[in-house]
Amino acid sequence: MAERYSSFRPGGRRWLWQRITAAFLVVVLAFHFFLLHFIYHADEVTFALSSARMESWAYYSLMILFLVTATFHGVNGVYNALINQGLKGTKRTIIKWTLIVASVILIVQGVRTANAWAGITILPF
Repeated sequence: MAERYSSFRPGGRRWLWQRITAAFLVVVLAFHFFLLHFIYHADEVTFALSSARMESWAYYSLMILFLVTATFHGVNGVYNALINQGLKGTKRTIIKWTLIVASVILIVQGVRTANAWAGITILPF
């Protein structure tokens, strides 16, 4: 009989956060799908309309939280899948730090994009 193996420790926080972020993503994706496919149709979605939505702090905050949550969920899932495949030692460390750096870059660029859409200027670049 096959033995179940997972890189998540029973009762561990990474396992719990993977489930919490999954539940949050299901709700936010349903909201996104409903808003952009039933309220507004594809031919009605414009940059100006998206910018107007991003000017609302509630919508802006939700999109930033969505960005961070999706990034964590995806990177955590990929990292643990690689560990389940037997990634160990130096390769594991290199992959871990590569994923962390890629996540930071993705989040920083996503926030910069959201700020541009919302008309928020924080940094001069």
